[in-house]
Amino acid sequence: MKKRDLAGLSTQEREIISNFSANEKVTIGPDDVIVIHPCPRGTANQILSRLARKGWLQRLKHGVYSVVPLSSSIPKPVIEDAWSLAMNLFRPAFISGWSAAEHWGLTEQIFNSVSVVTMVNQRKAVQMIGSIRFRTRTLTEERFFGTKTVWFGSNAVEIADPSRMVIDILDLPRFGGGGRHTIDILRQYWHSEMRDPELLLDYAIRYKRGSVFKRLGFLAEEAHAPVSEEWIQSCRKYLSKGISYLDPDGPETGKIISKWNLCINLPL
Repeated sequence: MKKRDLAGLSTQEREIISNFSANEKVTIGPDDVIVIHPCPRGTANQILSRLARKGWLQRLKHGVYSVVPLSSSIPKPVIEDAWSLAMNLFRPAFISGWSAAEHWGLTEQIFNSVSVVTMVNQRKAVQMIGSIRFRTRTLTEERFFGTKTVWFGSNAVEIADPSRMVIDILDLPRFGGGGRHTIDILRQYWHSEMRDPELLLDYAIRYKRGSVFKRLGFLAEEAHAPVSEEWIQSCRKYLSKGISYLDPDGPETGKIISKWNLCINLPL
């Protein structure tokens, strides 16, 4: 592994690095330099590039850097605050999927990547940035709701609340770690103190995706969820036409449940 090789700082560079470190900034761009040292944007980019060459910053992507801690012996350490980094890289964004399930204690499985919902189109759904793997999905502004704020030091992170996380993984089971793992999370949700059938139904209605209602209603019955028949009928009211797969990434064969217009293409 390549060792970190630090070069000396000018007075101006020392001021910039000290300011970034003191303010616990997770990511740094040219606008941050301009606030400290008023200069043209091109000059700010040159300063950041020079600090990266000297080993004081690591480049995350075009125009985005992070401070390399003095304690680090390598030039590109893993950034510890991955969620705060996600907020900066993909804003507006929130944590959801398997990452939110881990946070709320609805899975014991540990994933080596962070699942993020963003409004910004991404060239790749899976990206490795700052030695962290991010799984992203893009949604419109109308589908940005149902989040809570958690704090990591001075950095605020938006995370899907348990019911919103359920909607996200029902819509895209691979975002919950796959169809099988999504079912396990749903079972945990329905038998936890975090379950909220009315809020979940409200979120599903606001989300406006018929396949979500198919999986939601079927899995609620399968898990013997504490919901009323009226709640079940509300789910059926919003079903879309045609047959959907319980797991969109699974095989194209399975038992058809006509009540839910759903093909059960994985073992329960």
